[in-house]
Amino acid sequence: MTEKEVYDLLVETGAIMTGHFLLTSLRHSPHYVEKFNVLQHPEMTEKLCKAIAEHFKGAQIETVVGPVTGGIILAHETGKALGTRAIFTERVDGVMTFRRGFTLHEGERVLIVEDVVTTGGSVREVIDVVKKFGGVPVAVAMLVDRSGGKATFDDVPSFALLHMDVETYTPEDCPLCKDGVPLTKRGSTGKK
Repeated sequence: MTEKEVYDLLVETGAIMTGHFLLTSLRHSPHYVEKFNVLQHPEMTEKLCKAIAEHFKGAQIETVVGPVTGGIILAHETGKALGTRAIFTERVDGVMTFRRGFTLHEGERVLIVEDVVTTGGSVREVIDVVKKFGGVPVAVAMLVDRSGGKATFDDVPSFALLHMDVETYTPEDCPLCKDGVPLTKRGSTGKK
């Protein structure tokens, strides 16, 4: 899939939204990517994950790992397309880890998948978990890199189906606030 095809699919499903949004970081933005607007459609999710898998088909991936919540769906579909297993990390007392009996063997080649990356903090935590459990993080695959290229993962290469450079503002400097545009909370800590 080309980036334009990915963008068009995300717009078609309402995953790319325009307005005035309060992000989890407490910054404001005129754009928001609501991944579940596309992930609720299995056939579209499968298409996106097949595109990720196609990019890594020669990388000898043994396991695909994604963080809770959206990463579970992406890991499952990407693993299915690659013919590998798919597992996920989750937080226990605020710390990212494997649960539910998930383990990796020493040297296991892992593809880490994430839905939308802004700072890359959660992905770095997953990389640390994979290394702690003996795995080798081969690469990071993102549905959307909305960091403008700022999210990097040290020695682990990354790939995104769509790159976005989304402007964000402190509340004090937000032009949308100054124009009186109503604010909408989004994300795991917000409501529509």
